[in-house]
Amino acid sequence: MLPAMDDLTGRVRAFAEERDWQQFHTPKNLAMALAGEVGELIAEFQWLTPEQAAAVMSDREAGDRVKAEIGDVMIYLTRLADVLGIDLVEAASTKLEEVARRYPVDQARGSAAKR
Repeated sequence: MLPAMDDLTGRVRAFAEERDWQQFHTPKNLAMALAGEVGELIAEFQWLTPEQAAAVMSDREAGDRVKAEIGDVMIYLTRLADVLGIDLVEAASTKLEEVARRYPVDQARGSAAKR
């Protein structure tokens, strides 16, 4: 894992341990909490036009809310991966390699078609 990712994982783990929350941090509970936070992130974009969504960070209040929700998503994803013993960087890298094989540049460029 990358040093910054290791540091974040350790900080999130310590935060939970200091509060004796690991008893509540089952994979099911963490996955549900993660889904809830993703829902809150989605809500920030729900009624925006594509142009407004692309410019959301230029609005200080909206940008702060989006940033906070992404932070929540990252914290829960980090904690879930830690509890399951998954290296997030490795998992993402492996998935990216798999998707690159399924969608070669010469066949997928400019297309949203699924394979």
